[in-house]
Order: sequence, then structure tokens, then C-alpha cells
Amino acid sequence: MLAEIITIGDELLIGQVIDTNSAFIAKELNKIGVSVFQITSVQDDKNHILQAFKDAEDRVDIIIITGGLGPTKDDITKKTIAEYFDDVLVRDASVLKNIESLWDRYIRQTLLQVNIDQSLVPSKATILMNKLGTAPGMWLEKQDKTFVSLPGVPYEMKTLIVNDVIPRLKAKYHCPFILHRTLIVYGLGESTLAARIESWEDALPKHIKLAYLPNIGKMRLRLSAKGFDENKIKEEVQEQINKVLPLIEKEFFGFEDEDGNEEAVVANRLTKKGKTLAIAESCTGGKLAQLFTAKAGASNYLKGGVVAYATQSKIDVLNVPEALIQEFSVVSAQVAEAMAQNVLKLYKSDFAIATTGNAGPTKGESNAEVGTVFIAIATKKGIFSEQFNFGNHREKVINKAVNKALEMLQKQIFKN
Repeated sequence: MLAEIITIGDELLIGQVIDTNSAFIAKELNKIGVSVFQITSVQDDKNHILQAFKDAEDRVDIIIITGGLGPTKDDITKKTIAEYFDDVLVRDASVLKNIESLWDRYIRQTLLQVNIDQSLVPSKATILMNKLGTAPGMWLEKQDKTFVSLPGVPYEMKTLIVNDVIPRLKAKYHCPFILHRTLIVYGLGESTLAARIESWEDALPKHIKLAYLPNIGKMRLRLSAKGFDENKIKEEVQEQINKVLPLIEKEFFGFEDEDGNEEAVVANRLTKKGKTLAIAESCTGGKLAQLFTAKAGASNYLKGGVVAYATQSKIDVLNVPEALIQEFSVVSAQVAEAMAQNVLKLYKSDFAIATTGNAGPTKGESNAEVGTVFIAIATKKGIFSEQFNFGNHREKVINKAVNKALEMLQKQIFKN
């Protein structure tokens, strides 16, 4: 079963808004065995949208559309859908009631005609009620093809996908089981890793595909398989994982979770062990803390964090001795370890991690070369730090530091 995702909006094509909707939809479709054949972004132009609909209908079974359902004149998706289906727009009483309810509870202003008109929908559409917003989802069928139009607001779209679209698709289509297992590897470049596992890769069954997904400071190996026997697929993929793990034992970090991030792996392990974490950041500027707190439930293991970016903040907030900074420099193992030790005490946590470095483009308050980063980890049993040089590109240095910090932290969680 194949699907295409069509995103509508000039803001996507000029780079003003990043399309995160397609990634979410693709993941949810994959979970029920629907493969995404193509993702298409089109401008707010009727002819462009109509052509995208026609092209998608010719090549896939399911077309998911997001965007262009707002109250303003540039939001033309509903009118264009009505034209494509040789249909007319009619007022839906249930949608209007939902809009009025939202206005009464949250807006408390005069309901304008443009908002009322959001209750106009194609007469052939099945309404997917959007309880979080005024633009409803719409489900239409054309012969054996399914079209679903959803609002572009991410949290509204996600709720409709999970609660309405996915259950309906599962009921309508008999889809194969799709499995992806992703292994995270640190410390090996793509070519080195490929050479090491070449014999294993060459012996993979044809129905199990391998993809290399390089990123700054890490590599992901994704195994993918599809079939109607779920248990057999799981067993076969696990068998291949068991064969490759001894080849990457020292560099293996863990398995990527459904959300696709290493911080979730670390968070899960901290939660299972009933351990807590504190963070002290300088050169990473709060990015480590942001990664952990982006997901609900972080308060179960994350005690808190300090972004001590300026030298004086390290002294005033983290109690790093000024003499230590003067002797060794703010970018040093000694300062990183003091930051980690003191934030561990400050939050009374089981683990603490600290970063200090020079991300560039200039040397700043330290004479350390651009790209120099010290990462320290403190536990109740002791403390250690490592020095790295991550190059001379600021964003690259920061991202590499974050990835390395996560790697070091996971290793310590395993030990303790």
C-alpha cells in the first residue's frame, strides 16, 4: 500500500517554515504498513495543487494533504478539493458548532464571517472533527483512492492523524507489517564501518534492507523489512542484529527509539534505574537540556540544569573557583570537572554532565583553539573528563559536543 504526502503553502517553499508534518505522518503510516512513495510540497496555487492531486492519484493509493485550510484568502485547499472532486462546498452544522465552542472558551471575541466560513466543506467529504482548531479534517474517496485533507498546524494535524486517520486506514486496508530497527554507532566513519561489516551486509537476505545514515559524530544503521508475518519479520531482523553486534561491540551506543533520538535512550535508562541527572552547559548553550525536556516526563529523571555561558556565571552560579580558571583557563578539564561536580551537588543528582569549550568563530575568553571542547561526567563515585577537537565550524562543534556528551553519559549509566 503506497501513500503520498502533499504539503501546501508558499511558506514551505521559501524556507520560512520547516516541514515537520511530513516526517510525523510518514512515521505513523509506516507503523501500520503503509509505505510513503513520495512527499510533495506545492505553492498556494490552484493549478499547481490540482496537478499534484492528479499526479498523486496516478501513482499511490492514499493521499494525505496538509495546509491551506485557514480563514484567509490564500487558503484555497478546500475550494480546490471541491473542484477536483466536481463538488460544492456546504456548511456543516457540527463544524460550525465546534468553531463557536472554541470561540466561547478561548477567543472571546466577535466571531467573524471568515471564521464561520471555515465550516464550509465539500459535500462529499466525511468530516474529521478538529477539536483543537477551527479547520476540520476531511476524508474523501475517489474510486479506490483515499484523499485526506488536514490542517497544517502540527498539533492539530497530529491529533487527527492518531485519533482519526490511522484507525480509518487500518479498517479500510489490509497492510503488511513494516519493521525498522536502527543501531547507533559512535567513533566510526561511514567507509570504515562499511568495510568492517561488509561480509555481514553481503549476506543479508534480499527482503532485509540496510541503510547508512551518517550524522555529525555518529552513524545510524537502519535495518528494514516488510511482510505479512509479523513474528517472522521480527525474528529475522533480530537474527541479523545478533550477527552484526559483535562486529561493532565497542562502538555500539544503543538502539534508536521510535522518536529517533539518543536522548530518549539515555532518558529511558535513567528512568529504569531510578537515577537522576543534572546538567551544566557552557559551549552547548542549553542544547543538552533542551533535548531532554522536549519530551514529556523529563522531570522523572532530570533534576535541572545551568547554562553558565559567561566565565563569571561559572564562578557565581556553579562556584567554580576563580583561581582554577586563571590557572587552567575557562576551557579546560579542570573547569569542566568542577562544573560537573558542583552541579551534581547543587541538584543532589546521581549523574551530572558538563560542557565547556570554544565553538568559534573566535577564541573568546580562552586561548584554546576553536573546536576544543571538554566534557566531564560526575557521579557519586567519581569524576572524569575528556578533551576533543570538533573542527572549526560552530554548529558542527556544538552538535558534535552534544552527541559525544550523550555517548559518554550512556556509558557511565551502564557502569553504575
